[in-house]
Amino acid sequence: MSRLKQRFEVQENETIDQCLDRIQKAGYIPIKREEKPVFQEKKQGTTVSYEPIGRQIIFEAKKLKD
Repeated sequence: MSRLKQRFEVQENETIDQCLDRIQKAGYIPIKREEKPVFQEKKQGTTVSYEPIGRQIIFEAKKLKD
């Protein structure tokens, strides 16, 4: 039995379009897009701050009917 839903993450050196092509080739169709910020911890003396350095994009996809 195949999985009905799967999550696909946009890889570091991949465009969103390339990820969408990969999803389609795997036999899935995207149904939800989720973005999460990626932070880096910076310490200056005793002060700790968090600076955004990027974002993580994840697509939730469902299996296409055969």
